[in-house]
Amino acid sequence: MTKSKPARKRTSEANRVNWDKVREMALSFPGVVESTSYRTRAYKVNGKLIARHNQDGESLAIKVQYATREVLMGANPKTFYITDHYSCWPWMLVRIANVEPEELRGLLEDAWRSLASKRSIAAWEANK
Repeated sequence: MTKSKPARKRTSEANRVNWDKVREMALSFPGVVESTSYRTRAYKVNGKLIARHNQDGESLAIKVQYATREVLMGANPKTFYITDHYSCWPWMLVRIANVEPEELRGLLEDAWRSLASKRSIAAWEANK
């Protein structure tokens, strides 16, 4: 008798991530502004890029630590991946149709924290 893998909790249609939700999540962090990068919609804090829509129209490029990227890509390669372009940079691609909302929110928060001022982070944490 073989053991089956536990079923992954599927996000309901109403909670699925779409581009409007990506925008809402990104802009929920203090100091994040909408901008452009490589002619696509992008989100920046202090003039630095934290995430941008990928040209494929299906993925979000997001700033991540290398270790985080390796763990996520290994655990869920259908959602998290890189192309050769990103292999030497601390960035990862996220297929938004596959990502869980809370997982994406956490990745956006980590990207924001990596570039936000200490004062912004402290103020945000005080208001949580």
